[in-house]
Amino acid sequence: MAAITHRYEFVYLFDVTNGNPNGDPDAGNLPRLDPETNKGLVTDVCLKRKIRNYVSLAKGETPGHAIYMAEKAVLNEQHALGRQAVGLEKETKDELKKLPKDEAKAREITAWMCGNFFDIRGFGAVMTTGVNAGQVRGPVQMGFATSIDPVVPMEVSITRMAVTTAEEAEKQSGDNRTMGRKHIIPYGLYRAHGFVSAKLAERTGFSDDDLQLLWQALTQMFEHDRSAARGEMAARKLFVFQHENAMGNAPAHQLFELVRVTSTRGEGEGPARVFNDYKVEVDQARVPAGVTLIEML
Repeated sequence: MAAITHRYEFVYLFDVTNGNPNGDPDAGNLPRLDPETNKGLVTDVCLKRKIRNYVSLAKGETPGHAIYMAEKAVLNEQHALGRQAVGLEKETKDELKKLPKDEAKAREITAWMCGNFFDIRGFGAVMTTGVNAGQVRGPVQMGFATSIDPVVPMEVSITRMAVTTAEEAEKQSGDNRTMGRKHIIPYGLYRAHGFVSAKLAERTGFSDDDLQLLWQALTQMFEHDRSAARGEMAARKLFVFQHENAMGNAPAHQLFELVRVTSTRGEGEGPARVFNDYKVEVDQARVPAGVTLIEML
């Protein structure tokens, strides 16, 4: 299918209630924080993981929608699929480390990878790890999500009414309890910014159908990502700025500034605990010529 022909930016709002949206393994899986502001963080990698998972659930084995960065995937084996698909078989280790000298064949390998894997087509990939399938820069990029207000993580004690081994049961004389802890945020509203480049989409073949699947994933991915650790997470708002042409009609930062999120709680009313404690406004009058604002949530 033809690649998209418009540039896009988007503002994405989601929230968490009594959960951990993105634990930091270097800090005992505490919710990620900006240490200078105490605002919560969710990495772009975390958000992309949820998009990948949604696409995998929604599309299954549909051709063109395999996931390259899948759970437990062996990347060199994924690269080998691309080389085999264009007729390269029984190659030596030295041959596998390099793209073919024939530039057309080299481009064919990378094009096959883009055509077969949704996340390569969208996010790009460096596929030069031992088995070389080239590299591409993806048209879809996202920044870290940051909470609107500072968040205060809580450590909650939990009890498991079972033990792992018979030896543990014997030590407890049959009481069979295991104590543990989990980290949560009582409430946090997060904001993320994203970018979709039509010019980079030309290189990967990212199409309008792919774009619609991306919007669908952003609006629905939390509905299929439930776990005890993450509490209640929900997509709240998705504002998409569509430019008239591939190069764009206005700087991204000016468009992001049109979306304002403010607290509706007065002094002394305590911290926000629900989405309605915030007001989301868009300055429609300042949307530049050549840019269309689409509210998808």
